[in-house]
Amino acid sequence: MGDLLDFYGRECGPCKRMAPLVERLEAEFGVKVERYEVWHDAKNQQMMMEVAEGRCMSVPFLFNRKTKDFICGEADYERLKKWAGVQG
Repeated sequence: MGDLLDFYGRECGPCKRMAPLVERLEAEFGVKVERYEVWHDAKNQQMMMEVAEGRCMSVPFLFNRKTKDFICGEADYERLKKWAGVQG
């Protein structure tokens, strides 16, 4: 498991809006964000609950395992860059 995790729901509107920002982040800064669909995958949902430790009970939930920073819900690109620990 990598450091940057994105838990999402396939039909989730906010998740769909965040996806292009995550892809842009990966392309611009060469980081890898591991994505886990939780609405249709019980194993991924369990993993999200363990990682979230009660901090977020909805998606999108993005977690940085290195810094423990997280985003619960939608965020703009600047917030996403800060979460990932990239400059620019």
